[in-house]
Amino acid sequence: MASESIKIGIVGAGAMGAGIAQVAATAGHLVNVFDTSKEALAIARKSLKKLLSRLVEKKRLTDSESGHIFDRIVWVSTLKDLAGSNLVIEAIIENLEIKKKVFSELESLVNKDCILASNTSSLSIAAISSACSNKSRVMGIHFFNPAPLMPLVEIIPAIGTDNKLVDPIVELMKKWGKTPVRVKDTPGFIVNRIARPFYGEALRIYEEGWEGIEEGVVGFATIDWAMREIAGFKMGPFELMDYIGNDVNFAVTESVFTAFFYDPRYRPSITQKRYSESGWLGRKSLRGYYDYSENADQSNPVKDEKMGIKIVNRILSMLINEAVDAVYLRIASIDDIELAMTQGVNYPKGLLAWGKELGYDKVLEQINYLHRIYNEDRYRPSPLLVKWAKES
Repeated sequence: MASESIKIGIVGAGAMGAGIAQVAATAGHLVNVFDTSKEALAIARKSLKKLLSRLVEKKRLTDSESGHIFDRIVWVSTLKDLAGSNLVIEAIIENLEIKKKVFSELESLVNKDCILASNTSSLSIAAISSACSNKSRVMGIHFFNPAPLMPLVEIIPAIGTDNKLVDPIVELMKKWGKTPVRVKDTPGFIVNRIARPFYGEALRIYEEGWEGIEEGVVGFATIDWAMREIAGFKMGPFELMDYIGNDVNFAVTESVFTAFFYDPRYRPSITQKRYSESGWLGRKSLRGYYDYSENADQSNPVKDEKMGIKIVNRILSMLINEAVDAVYLRIASIDDIELAMTQGVNYPKGLLAWGKELGYDKVLEQINYLHRIYNEDRYRPSPLLVKWAKES
């Protein structure tokens, strides 16, 4: 089927919805973007026009290409306008009841062959599909922000999804220039599950004055420096949380923690909760773990290599253990897990390859060390990590 004949519906004109619409329109589709707020639609339309103009200025698009992309998107204020869609992607607030209401209404409007998808980052696809009488055509299609730039898309069939519909969506995402990975319908999917220790363990190190290190030395800047300069991550955990937004990051952590029946491995941080409650959300509020106001003094990292290596080993071992456990629990294939972490969150290496490089026996040794100190289930090793450590 030609791109031009596949009509795309988008529910939500926020950053994600508008970004997905841009991707679909760039691929040649006619796109209807719905939002209950006419103001949100106007803002999204204006922002897209400005963005496309910048791409023309940078010679990434011609005037003609920019005009065609813009003209393929129609901004609509009634859900009925999505009735002729072949694929509808919902990209609204992470609230299960609101999503279920939207899917129930959509099902009554679209034709029987239309695929209904959610862009949720952490909610159960099965729970969303429960609002529909025909669950077979409901799945997750999770883009990463900003959608036009981030290559990864997680494709999530629920237990009731017709598997025959998955391959065509995978192929469609490839035509959109994306890198699709298949993942089981579990909390956080691949990226938001495996990445939890990047934030959570960094917060834990900050909160506890780890291993008797002088109070205040292991600050945000020091942890970020270690993860950037020693481990090779593009951004440290606190820089990244400030970029994402503490409110958003905390909400995802809380959602994953709750969905996993309060597994201590995913326990949220009181520090992040307090920052979120205080409105210190990061860059968007000009204050988070760092002060982004004009002429603000920034704290400098303590560049102690020995301490930095300790920080890296602790966070990295937790990340690798999480990735290995995802393989053990058949959340996704090894290849898809590696793709997800390198292309979804730009990790310098795939975590499974990294674990092999370091030696799974060394990773297990670090996890067991933490478990002995804290005696918490948070630091339990994956059974597969134990197996691979014996074989390494």
